[in-house]
Amino acid sequence: MQLLLIAKDKPALRIDEIDSLPPDGWLWIDAGIGEPAEAWRDLIEKLTGVRVFDAHMLDSANEFHPSYFDNTSDYEMVIFRGLSAHAEPTEDDKTMRVAEGRQFHFGPINTQPYRIKSSPISFLVFDRLLLTVRPEEAPAIGTVRTRLLASATRVPASPLELAYRVLNAMVDRYLELRQPLTDKLDRWQRNLLDPRRPFDDWHALLEQRIEIRKLEHLCEEQRDAIQEWRDYHLDELSDAMNVRLNDLLEHIARVLNHAQRLEQTAESAVQLHFSATANRTNQIMRMLTIITAIFMPLTLITGIYGMNFKEMPGLDWHWGFWVTLGGMGLVACVLLLFFRYKQYTGGPGGRSRS
Repeated sequence: MQLLLIAKDKPALRIDEIDSLPPDGWLWIDAGIGEPAEAWRDLIEKLTGVRVFDAHMLDSANEFHPSYFDNTSDYEMVIFRGLSAHAEPTEDDKTMRVAEGRQFHFGPINTQPYRIKSSPISFLVFDRLLLTVRPEEAPAIGTVRTRLLASATRVPASPLELAYRVLNAMVDRYLELRQPLTDKLDRWQRNLLDPRRPFDDWHALLEQRIEIRKLEHLCEEQRDAIQEWRDYHLDELSDAMNVRLNDLLEHIARVLNHAQRLEQTAESAVQLHFSATANRTNQIMRMLTIITAIFMPLTLITGIYGMNFKEMPGLDWHWGFWVTLGGMGLVACVLLLFFRYKQYTGGPGGRSRS
């Protein structure tokens, strides 16, 4: 558990213990989920005279709790699921070849889905105290705390503003997630539409769609929690804080909209893949049909001359065999020219007449 004493126009100060809140400042208590909750609850009760509800204490220790907002007469509780460590692109993803001054991917892509892993951070906001209960890895909180201790940012005026800063840093990590997900789906699209390599890794594609849908659900829960929190303070928020919360909601909406577009893109790519496969199958069947149509009259001629009649025209003629072969070749050429004229074999620009 870490304690930061924050006062107006003074740098943040890390302390080991505190007996009472100073008259010109407030306190940030940063605790881990694995730490005993009774320790920070007793400290809060000692400093503010408010005892945190047992249900809220249990919620703050629940690593599977969704994003959520609740309030009491003494404090507010916000649970926000932040992005934790996730799969990074491998060398297979980064493999490229240079040709004619252009870069393009080749070979099979890395088919491991880009995993969306999240963990909750609980915020208990008092008038002069902020408690954060976080998992072991919480990059957003570490970033904000480091900047405060280094005086690299303006000191927040209230626990509510500090909570906003941490939330904003958490949402920024979701915004950074958009590009790798987009790259992953783009590469999958190229693999789906590559006629040289049949696509058969449908399980991985389904897993990626599940991960994208998980991101949608996360954003929806986050949006609802922040909206409830903002609406609770709507009459007392300053204009600046109201703008910041609206900006936070807008960032969440951008991630949500992007996840929805990615899901639609994946669905469109799958449909386009099956359309292209059906088109290639139709082209193959059309060529086989043309070949069959050309050889049918030739088969008829060979069938007639293969009949075991004693008297047949041309059997005793010296040039009969060669004339028959020439006639069969002429029939094949006439049929082929006819099919090309009708553009059954493919017309200008490779298009075939339907």
